[in-house]
Amino acid sequence: MSGMETGLLVLAVLMGLLALRVHVGIGMFLAGILCYVLVNHGDLNALLFTVNNLVYARVSDYDLAVIPLFVLMGQFAIHGGLSRALFRAASAFIGHWRGGLAMSAAGACAGFGAICGSSLATAATMSQVALPELEKHHYPNKLAAGTIAAGGTLGILIPPSVPLIVYAVLTQESIGKLFVAAIIPGLVAMLGYLIVIRLVAMRTMRAAPRIPKAAWRTRLRALAEVSPVLLVFLVVIFGIYGGWANLTEAASIGAGACGLFAVVRGGLRGEGLVKSLIGTAEASAMIYLVVIGADLLNSGLALSRMPVELANWVQASGMAPFAVLLSILVIYLLLGCVMDSLSMILLTVPIFYPIVVGLPFFDLTQTQISIWFGIIALMVVEIGLITPPMGMNLFIVQKFSERTSLGAVSRGILPFLGADLVRIALLVAVPALSLWLLPAA
Repeated sequence: MSGMETGLLVLAVLMGLLALRVHVGIGMFLAGILCYVLVNHGDLNALLFTVNNLVYARVSDYDLAVIPLFVLMGQFAIHGGLSRALFRAASAFIGHWRGGLAMSAAGACAGFGAICGSSLATAATMSQVALPELEKHHYPNKLAAGTIAAGGTLGILIPPSVPLIVYAVLTQESIGKLFVAAIIPGLVAMLGYLIVIRLVAMRTMRAAPRIPKAAWRTRLRALAEVSPVLLVFLVVIFGIYGGWANLTEAASIGAGACGLFAVVRGGLRGEGLVKSLIGTAEASAMIYLVVIGADLLNSGLALSRMPVELANWVQASGMAPFAVLLSILVIYLLLGCVMDSLSMILLTVPIFYPIVVGLPFFDLTQTQISIWFGIIALMVVEIGLITPPMGMNLFIVQKFSERTSLGAVSRGILPFLGADLVRIALLVAVPALSLWLLPAA
């Protein structure tokens, strides 16, 4: 078989394993083994040599050492009550508006994403915090559930973001630059959701009661309670990009700040500390399993030369660059219905990245295309998490909302999907949204 045929067969086997509900990390590992066996005609020496060195090389990667720290930061925030404090702070400022509590939930999701880096964790945590309040104040079930599901996607877009770290490692790109490039798209995403909530609320909640406007003393007190979020964000972004702290040091400071906050609030004593450490260990082990499985698969595909052949075929096909990009984005949307964001990034970037950076887009340099595509890919992956009927965030929110069916959650998410598609089109047409904050090359 040719390299292209081998690669396509291996990917088909992987999709079959995932359909059988095999864990994605194990599925990638098995598919990688098959690829080595096919390419080397049954000789296992290359496979054994690769496995022998691959695990150590990946686990000892200094850049990936930051992942457990960001996961620990999120665990401290969850058990320290920071998610609830974020919701209270946002509610104090805009909760009295029509649709204000839903807008507060979206804002709290963005704030929590700045210390969590996981869409699924953000959706699950904010479902427990915000959904009861929205239901208590008679918000329509579709609006309440749609807001939390959509707001959860901000968890991987607002820096720091675990999928962005993995993308940087896969493409040898600067993590700091990717974090900075995600700031404006993240703010645009949050603004788009707030506009959607406002419009839906004005149409469906004209007679609904509003909560009283909070006094400035209450607002300032609520703002003080979420100061660790601002500290973490400033340390991670300005520390890394300013050069006075590397990524691991910034993550350590952020985790320490969240841990201190959790101790002060009383959520990190005894059981809370144990849950934080166990949750960090479980999540980190899962992430490394997926990363190692993807490494073996991508190594096998590289050996088959499928990514190179595919990139050469696309370049020789005469397809317009934006037609190629659109095709890739559609694939991401479909994959997002059945896979989590990290798995999608690990599986697809080694295949799509050589294609995209080899095409001309505007007058962008290869580095600019790399960063721009990373942000676009992350945003489309995030949309896949809320695409009906199989978006993973939809199931999470429905699990915590006994009054709302999965169909109602799916209908509630549609206006937010409209805002997402507008945002993707805007970022594709205007790369400066992700590149403007970066220094000139």
